[in-house]
Amino acid sequence: MNSKSKVAFKPFTFRSGIEIKNRIVMAPMTNTASHDNGEVSDEEVAYYHKRAGGVGMVITACTYVTRNGKGFPGEFGADSDFLIPSLKRVATTIQEKGSKAILQIFHGGRMCPPELLPDLQPIAPSAVAAEREDAIKPREMTAEEITDMVKAFGEATRRAIEAGYDGVEIHGANTYLIQQFFSPHSNRRTDQWGGTLEKRMAFPLAVVEAVKKAVKEHAKKPFIIGYRLSPEERENPGITMDDTLHLVDRLADQQLDYLHISVGAFWNGSIRDANDQTSRGVMIHDRVGDRIPVMGVGMLRTPDEVMKALETGIPLIALGRELIMEPHWVQKVEAGEEEKIRTTLSKEDQKELVISDQMWEYYTSIPGWFPIV
Repeated sequence: MNSKSKVAFKPFTFRSGIEIKNRIVMAPMTNTASHDNGEVSDEEVAYYHKRAGGVGMVITACTYVTRNGKGFPGEFGADSDFLIPSLKRVATTIQEKGSKAILQIFHGGRMCPPELLPDLQPIAPSAVAAEREDAIKPREMTAEEITDMVKAFGEATRRAIEAGYDGVEIHGANTYLIQQFFSPHSNRRTDQWGGTLEKRMAFPLAVVEAVKKAVKEHAKKPFIIGYRLSPEERENPGITMDDTLHLVDRLADQQLDYLHISVGAFWNGSIRDANDQTSRGVMIHDRVGDRIPVMGVGMLRTPDEVMKALETGIPLIALGRELIMEPHWVQKVEAGEEEKIRTTLSKEDQKELVISDQMWEYYTSIPGWFPIV
């Protein structure tokens, strides 16, 4: 391999004791290929099988922890013991290729499309619609529902353990339910779950505690717990970087294995202040990186770009689009065959890459995401 790439192929050991063979992770990406009942499809299993093996770890697409949290068509579920065999299929196919398998657990909150929900009614911390076109006003969750939701994240973790996963990633990012509790835009509550910054952190920290409790009670071997977050929101009121630095300080004290910083591009600065061009991931790493590993992500398309990101000291890099286009990206870099990495797609590539029709339509609809020829 290119000598500059060697740092990416050093093993990494998490706090839990689990070692991964390199620093490259497959990012969680919606693949819209599951059955309506939450079971994974054969096509979805083949999709993960195609991409596992090179990366040290695969983080799955998000799985809903309750049925009223389904955020995408074709999303697979973790809300019922009935789905444990389905969950196991994905874990097994990833692990058989030599990568660790991480299940991302999630609830969409007010961002759930009503037509995907049993009662057609999204829920959220408060009855405040997102500032997006055609956004639906959600129903405010009751205190009992909040307590039950915390338990649901713990139960989804138990199912991940029973299905053989190596860990879970708590999805506290991208405007979904956990972030909605942290956000002053979506959380206008005046009880124990909202109001002050400290109270807005209560739900995320309660979910973390429920996940840790499930691991302590059910895991018979080391088990990774990660947490994904979005550093800022554009809305006013909305999450500020100062808010997030307080949150990551608290998360760094929770004995987690990593923080995954969800941003549009690794080097992006503030989305609230155009004059602040400091990478949000680097800022968080500088704040807590000596206490918890940080995972960076976002528009790192070439090996050189990945290595430059690793030079910041951030120890883990997640790749998304690159692994959809080139499942053997890691293997080709390791073999010194960077010139063989696929950088454009055509419709003829779809079958070889095991991309479902739904996934192809979903990602090609995002302007500029796939270079189509």
